[in-house]
Amino acid sequence: MSVSFSPKEIARLAMPVPRYTSYPTAPHFSGAVTGATYREWLGRLNPGSRISLYFHIPFCDTMCWFCGCHTRMIRKYTPVGPYLDALEKEIENVARLLPPGVTVTHIHWGGGSPTILVPEDIIRLNAAIHASFRLDKNCDFAVEIDPRGMDDARLDALAEAGLTRASIGVQDFDPAVQKAINRFQSFEETRRVVEGLRLRGIGSLNVDLLYGLPHQSAQAMLTSLDQVMSLRPDRLALFGYAHVPWMKKHQELIPTEALPGMEERISSAEQAAQRLCLAGYRRIGIDHFALPSDSLATAAANGHLRRNFQGYTTDDSDALVGLGASSISQFPQGFIQNETGGQAYQRRIAEGGLAITRGLAISSEDRLRGEAIEGLMCNLSFDLDTLARQHGAEVEILRSEMEGLLAEEPAEWFCVRPNGFTVTEIGRPFLRLIAARFDSYLPRGTGRHSSAM
Repeated sequence: MSVSFSPKEIARLAMPVPRYTSYPTAPHFSGAVTGATYREWLGRLNPGSRISLYFHIPFCDTMCWFCGCHTRMIRKYTPVGPYLDALEKEIENVARLLPPGVTVTHIHWGGGSPTILVPEDIIRLNAAIHASFRLDKNCDFAVEIDPRGMDDARLDALAEAGLTRASIGVQDFDPAVQKAINRFQSFEETRRVVEGLRLRGIGSLNVDLLYGLPHQSAQAMLTSLDQVMSLRPDRLALFGYAHVPWMKKHQELIPTEALPGMEERISSAEQAAQRLCLAGYRRIGIDHFALPSDSLATAAANGHLRRNFQGYTTDDSDALVGLGASSISQFPQGFIQNETGGQAYQRRIAEGGLAITRGLAISSEDRLRGEAIEGLMCNLSFDLDTLARQHGAEVEILRSEMEGLLAEEPAEWFCVRPNGFTVTEIGRPFLRLIAARFDSYLPRGTGRHSSAM
């Protein structure tokens, strides 16, 4: 099925805007937020609060040239042990700062490649978490999995640790694309890992694909998508490759001339979305898809979908606590980020028990705008009456921006109602641009962002 956008629309979608996994976004963090701030925010959580935990494992055994994560390529396993020593110490220190009765409802291991851990260290890290935190009996435990090099012993260790959801990286199966991004991964080894997870009773599987990769045509991307759909994952994330060599120097190894143009990127994304919907998946926000039976689809249908640094989620906890190098925490008062480099992180932990390097305390206006932007990104909805129930008369600062947006952008993007609007399917590809109209930091910021699609 062909997808058609005008030259003006294509130019709009090429504009750089944030992905809005937070508001304000990370480029606005500063050193004004310190370890003392972090201790205070941890201690001010209400007794009995529900929190989620994110653990960052910043190691890979090969460097994928497309990667935008904070990670380090290691040829030997030696650096992992000292890092886990520091991570265990941080776990103990953070847990001691929490009020009584705080319960963990979601756990996510990201990277890097968490599955670089040997089975003994998977069990070790899981034991450290259980020893320091009180976990809800229905705690969701998700791990990002690199199928390359996965073996039965690691799968067994993850199952023993209580894994409930696996997120499997694929990107693309085309050999020419894989060579251009230095990631060689066959469909067969991916299928074996999927089958191994299901054999061990893992109830939810997510697969990540990328469009916009070097030498990747829309047809090649759709071929990879068909292979992934044959595995029938419960969720599928379809991300646009963000070429940001000014942030990630290894991306300079990808020749710019090999990247598909914006028109090809748009065609890939929209044709893939159509194919997924025809196959029975529900479209979630800008880049996620889920089977109707999956909890992500249920949350979207009920208006309970959330968005954080891991993307779209069902996580409705009171705070997100990030542990490990580069991890970001989110509290009602604002954001905290750890030291990004692994060695620097370990030094900070050894010296003071915490590794905070920057963050941002948010204002009441930030909180209002953040909720408005999250509502758009999750529910495609903006409603001043709903926002007023939480923020009162302060919502009026958004009225002129809403009216300007509706007057200036194409009418077919919106279904307008009194004091609000819903973004239509025609407007969905422009959702990040729409959300950006309510971002008061963007016009005065210096951060560089990827394209809107």
